[in-house]
Amino acid sequence: MATMHVDRAGRGPFPRFKPLAMAAQAMGAIPPSAQVLLGIVSVQVGAALAKNLFGVVGSTGTVALRLLFAALVLLLLWRPSLRMSRRAWTVVVSYGVVLGTMNLCFYLALDRIPLGIAVTIEFLGPLAVALAGSRRWLDAFWALLAAGGVVLLMEGRGDLDLVGFLFALAAAACWGTYILLSAALGRHTSEGNGLAIGMVVATLVAVPFGIAESGTALFQPWVLIVGLGVALLSSVIPYSLELEALRKIPPRVFGILMSLEPAVAALVGLLVLQESLHMLQWVAVLSVVVASAGATRSARPEA
Repeated sequence: MATMHVDRAGRGPFPRFKPLAMAAQAMGAIPPSAQVLLGIVSVQVGAALAKNLFGVVGSTGTVALRLLFAALVLLLLWRPSLRMSRRAWTVVVSYGVVLGTMNLCFYLALDRIPLGIAVTIEFLGPLAVALAGSRRWLDAFWALLAAGGVVLLMEGRGDLDLVGFLFALAAAACWGTYILLSAALGRHTSEGNGLAIGMVVATLVAVPFGIAESGTALFQPWVLIVGLGVALLSSVIPYSLELEALRKIPPRVFGILMSLEPAVAALVGLLVLQESLHMLQWVAVLSVVVASAGATRSARPEA
């Protein structure tokens, strides 16, 4: 929400921080495919945990807590330098603004529609990036399959909240932009410096909304503890798992595995939040999963 779900960027080495180095060593014993799947489950369980906070601090308050703790953890791990070129700062700030906006839109959608539907719609962002510029008939088929999935989502249940759908669509647009900015971030910054500073920018985008909605409720001790858990499950743990997996498997295989995310989100929504989907909506989720996996598998090596 996002999967890296929502804070996924870069493939540099792990930071030289002893606890994380020990954790990375333990992760190394897990098969890479299992690492990707564990990362997906972690993101979606984090989103489900976040949704349980909405009644206390609201969706924007939850985003503020998640990004704040994620930023603190990344600053501790990377200890980034502020010495960057003007171009690098432009990329980092743009990355942070998009990241913060993406999280706000996704959580505002999550407040109105089921987790599985929100993630499925949001997944259209990276799918659009994967298909952009292609003129092959096969890619047109994957695009039509994904579009058909979206139509089924809207038709599968008449009471699907339109505002929630639009927020999820905005999150999808942000995720597509985020992917492009992540590539630029890797070119203009080293290791995790850009990621850590970008997360601080994202926090500055979200915190004013969170304070305006929740006020002092954000500072209750148990809320802070749950917020830290959301940050670890949604950002730190999946980022670390995916980073390690990318050392061992080709990006194309990684992308196919990540295509399972909408289906995992729907299952987590069902098991953790008791959000049952209509049969047509399950078909819609699986249509987007197949379209994403197919587009990734058939992509040209340079894509």
